[in-house]
Amino acid sequence: MGTVLVSCGQDTQKKVTEEEKKEEAHEQHDDGVELTEKQFQVANIELGMVQMKSLSGTVKVNGVLDLPPQSLVSISAPFEGTVKSTEMLQGMKVKKGQPVVVLQHPDYIQVQQDYLDYKSQLEFLRLEYERQQELAADLVNAKKTLQRAKSEYVSMQARVAGLRSRLGLMNIDMAALEKGKLQSTLTLYSPISGYVTQVNTNIGAYANPSDVLFKIANTDHLHAELTVYERDVPKLKIGQKVRFTLANETRERMATIYLVGREISNERTVQVHCHLDQEDGQLLPGMYLQALVEGGSKLVAALPEKAIVEFEGQKYIFVQEGQLHFEMLKVGTGVAELGFVAVELPENFDRENKKVVVNGAYDLLSKAKNSEEGEGHGH
Repeated sequence: MGTVLVSCGQDTQKKVTEEEKKEEAHEQHDDGVELTEKQFQVANIELGMVQMKSLSGTVKVNGVLDLPPQSLVSISAPFEGTVKSTEMLQGMKVKKGQPVVVLQHPDYIQVQQDYLDYKSQLEFLRLEYERQQELAADLVNAKKTLQRAKSEYVSMQARVAGLRSRLGLMNIDMAALEKGKLQSTLTLYSPISGYVTQVNTNIGAYANPSDVLFKIANTDHLHAELTVYERDVPKLKIGQKVRFTLANETRERMATIYLVGREISNERTVQVHCHLDQEDGQLLPGMYLQALVEGGSKLVAALPEKAIVEFEGQKYIFVQEGQLHFEMLKVGTGVAELGFVAVELPENFDRENKKVVVNGAYDLLSKAKNSEEGEGHGH
């Protein structure tokens, strides 16, 4: 009789232990889902391995199309004068060396007269200096007289050279002037080919040297000037590619980082200078743009975007634990690029052997959570 009791007790203990194991197994598989062969096919489940991918990440920035300094010219009068004539209109195309404005002023004649007068005096002083040198060689004159002759000659040389330079700025035809032909006007020419972007004068207006009369831009070599926040600057390097779109279009264009600014503005931003990969004569300076800068690539564990599901604010993947059994695994995510997402996996994850659901993950999520709810109602 005692033996039977002991036996019954052992059977009861055995039964309790089996129940606990089942309960433990149930708890372990709360985030798992078991499929039938048919469900597996209907859900179109595809399996794959976690891959090591070189993902770059991107930095979103704003910017503007701008011109390098050598492609934008401000034209001012070297000397004051009145605008006699100009044909410039905003948007007009001009060629290098084309006249843009004609100025007039009485002083223009005076400068030319002074030049001819001083040049004549220079010839006289040169001959006098040479004569005094000869006399000094024969010890006929005083040394002081020779020094004065030299001083006057050198001084006049400087005056004539200064006037010649001034006449050069006035674009005076020196060959004609040497023959006694004086010009009453001063013509300014465009130093570059491009388009007139500003006209700030008119016929009869008075022009001072400080006034900008015209601005001419050569738009053949526009660049993208990006405004990058201080925190993102370390991610940028010369030679990196930039994808950008203009505010008024959807077409994506490419540029390359050429220079990274060395000064941080009051807004904690840095200017980044980019060259366009393809020039476009239709673009204009000042156009706003939005850009994506490709960050530096690094090798990371990655999965296709479809492999990652979201539930209650957390990211998960499904890992195959049996032929038709899959477990949810919480993961962190990082850079997303070209259909792949960087994933942060537990340290003990066997990347070499564990297969992950890369297609049909949301179907599994739906089944897993519906079955949990069903089990909850059953209790």
